[in-house]
Amino acid sequence: MTDTLIPNGCKTNGPVESGYFKKGCNPFAQTGRSKLQNKRVLLNQQIIKQMRMRAGAENLLKATSNNKVREQVVLELSYVNSDLQLLMEQLEGLNSSVEVYQNVQETSSIPLIPLGLKETKDVDFSVALKVSFFHSAPSMFTSDIRPSVRWLLRACRTPSRNPSGVDLLANYFSQLSFLETRFFSPTRQIGIFFTWYDSFTGVPVCQQNISLEKASMLFNMAALYSQIGTRADRQTQTGLEDAIAAFQKSAGVLHYLKETFTHTPSYDMSPAMLSMLIRLMLAQAQECLFEQITLPGIRNEFFSLLRIAQEAAKVGETYGEVHQSMIQTPIKNNVPFFWTTMSELKTNHYKSLAHYFVSTALLDHQCKSNTQSQLLEERRRIGKAHLQRSIMGHEEAIRIHSRCRDLQKLYILSDILQAGLRRSLTKFEQNDKEEEFTDYMLAPDIISKTEKKAEMEIPAATKVKVKDLFQRLGPLSVFSAKQRWSAPRTIRLRLQDRDLGFTLKGDAPVQIQSLDPLCPAAAEGLKEGDYLVAVGDTECRWLGVSDVMKLLKDVDEEGVNIRVVSMLDSSSQPMVTPFVSGFSLPSIL
Repeated sequence: MTDTLIPNGCKTNGPVESGYFKKGCNPFAQTGRSKLQNKRVLLNQQIIKQMRMRAGAENLLKATSNNKVREQVVLELSYVNSDLQLLMEQLEGLNSSVEVYQNVQETSSIPLIPLGLKETKDVDFSVALKVSFFHSAPSMFTSDIRPSVRWLLRACRTPSRNPSGVDLLANYFSQLSFLETRFFSPTRQIGIFFTWYDSFTGVPVCQQNISLEKASMLFNMAALYSQIGTRADRQTQTGLEDAIAAFQKSAGVLHYLKETFTHTPSYDMSPAMLSMLIRLMLAQAQECLFEQITLPGIRNEFFSLLRIAQEAAKVGETYGEVHQSMIQTPIKNNVPFFWTTMSELKTNHYKSLAHYFVSTALLDHQCKSNTQSQLLEERRRIGKAHLQRSIMGHEEAIRIHSRCRDLQKLYILSDILQAGLRRSLTKFEQNDKEEEFTDYMLAPDIISKTEKKAEMEIPAATKVKVKDLFQRLGPLSVFSAKQRWSAPRTIRLRLQDRDLGFTLKGDAPVQIQSLDPLCPAAAEGLKEGDYLVAVGDTECRWLGVSDVMKLLKDVDEEGVNIRVVSMLDSSSQPMVTPFVSGFSLPSIL
């Protein structure tokens, strides 16, 4: 469609992202997108510093009664608020820098709006693991689990802008469910604080609930899908299909986030903001659907032109709904001005296109020869009225473009708007007769209709199945945060008259039952109901009764060491063994 508006060949300077560090992760990529994210990190740090200074000044203002001190604090507070406002404006500028997200080959399509990734502070899980790893050997964590978790957490901070990057975030999101079930008790806090910065305001949100981490990861998945859609080559059918799918998946993830995490304290994940973002993603998907329909060209036939007009009206109507949601309080106070003006501009642009196609159908395609001249004149008059509305709409879009500094930087957009206006003016001049009396008839709105409506698509990535990184700790149904456990105890198991002194029951892990209170194992501290987690050097958390009995059948007179843990009452305090209290887990980030 846009190929008919401006010629190809506009030069576009933009970075090209290439290569992987790991699959789905590229922390060393020096692209425009990564540089923007680095700037976002620095701005977030400066914003939180200024907010702390403001909070301190406000507390001092409340506490002091000295007039000189109050005057000095008020002056300092004005400086802090001014600096904070400037930082907020810089952050808004980053959210308005859409050109670095566009396809580097794109020369004739209206830019789309991507979501920026939320930033976070490093998280140290060592406290939770110290408390919860009492039933595990420390070597297991050091040699196997810690490297995997550390790599996954680091990689999720720098996902690649492709499906592999989305899969990486989905993998971590699924691992968080295992982490929550195994380590995060619903009845007690474990001292881990998750901090995420608001994508629009930079204000940090900090809480101990792992739901903030999970919700923020979903937001970043949706943001990554939007960036994939923005980057797609919209001059090809394949690229448009990729863009449509990406924006629909972005809307689906945002909808899943809205329905699943209803009390997230971060404003960018509030129900009102998420509803607006869902509309925006679907509007951009609808825009790509329109481009897909018009990409092969528009047939200069009456009904074909009317169909395209209704499709364009649908895009304009969808963006109109987006704009209305953006100007509602309190969303309008946090959404970048660039976003609001872009949605308003596209509303006018696509409605103007709809009126242009209707006018072309009415003016260029005459009725049958036996039609009365009065009807022909009426048809021509209505066609010119639609053409006038097309001209007014294009002029309004250009006016909107001129009032936003960030929009003015998008030269491709300016060329497209100017080309649309020139085309409508040319058509009007061709059908304007000097002897005609000026007619001020107002053309009616065009009823929108589409053959392909953009729909939310919840991607399978939100429910991807992954291997539990902590699987070696044992079955999750047993070794979870809902239970409280004693520290592992080592028992020297010796035979007495070829009898162990107990029997085993249950699935993995097996439990001690029918314990003889006079047997050597009972004397060393073995209890009825203990869970057997190791025989000698062999871990047996996942072994059933028959497999464990095979390990015990060769016990000789010297005996063998077994390791057991006991399930405690919810009111009991877990015992801490020396290897746990002295085991220092470095930060896994």
